[in-house]
Amino acid sequence: MKIKPKKSLGQNFLIDRNILKIISDNGNIKSNNTIVEIGPGSGNLTRFLIDENPKKIITIEKDKNLVKELKIKFHDKINLINDDFLKVDLNFLRNENIIFFGNLPFNISSQILIKLIKLKIEGFKIEKLILMFQKEVAERIIANHDTNQYGRLSIISQWCMNIVKIKDIKPSSFYPMPKVDSTLLSFIPKQNYLKLEKIKTLEHVTNVFFNLRRKMVRKPMNILFEDANKISEKLQINLNSRPQNISCINYYKICEEYEKLLY
Repeated sequence: MKIKPKKSLGQNFLIDRNILKIISDNGNIKSNNTIVEIGPGSGNLTRFLIDENPKKIITIEKDKNLVKELKIKFHDKINLINDDFLKVDLNFLRNENIIFFGNLPFNISSQILIKLIKLKIEGFKIEKLILMFQKEVAERIIANHDTNQYGRLSIISQWCMNIVKIKDIKPSSFYPMPKVDSTLLSFIPKQNYLKLEKIKTLEHVTNVFFNLRRKMVRKPMNILFEDANKISEKLQINLNSRPQNISCINYYKICEEYEKLLY
């Protein structure tokens, strides 16, 4: 391998061809799809995506050395953006039928996912996300209430996305080998979900609750509402329960009530 992976950028290149094929196949790519690959690295998955003949492929890669390598490998078969995905303005994709792929750096995977969810809320035509996470993060994303893994990331992720676990992946599928297992998840936007004015409401409300994770929900409810008893009765929420005991749908309903105070 010509390019040495950079630890500072969380680079672990996926090299297992069987896993690469599984990722590509789960995209169900059609000829009218615009593919956006987040952090293509050395281009191992990119080759499989090109073979699916989408409308176009856009790769967003922060590492300048990798961008040079990708240009040599793929020439005009892909559109390269040399930048940090979290900083890229994606408005140029607003009218595209997009499928996002990404073997996400462990240290910023949650931030990337939140950005993609915001795109869905802003009306971008996202067909699917096929994303790789550290297994521990993936477990938090798909967690149900009444479990230790359940928290802010679970609630925000599941708000407007149907999420399916595709496969756990061992460190041996990567170069260099990470110290932990990874998990591949598929996200398909929901057609019907409880609409909120702003995703910031969901971020704020869950932050208030889970900053007080060990407290009864009476305390965060009192922070958010003047009459917490009235809201809790309306939503049938037990104020003596803990934040991890409240279902996703009830958090969305709490946000809906909170927005009535703001807008």
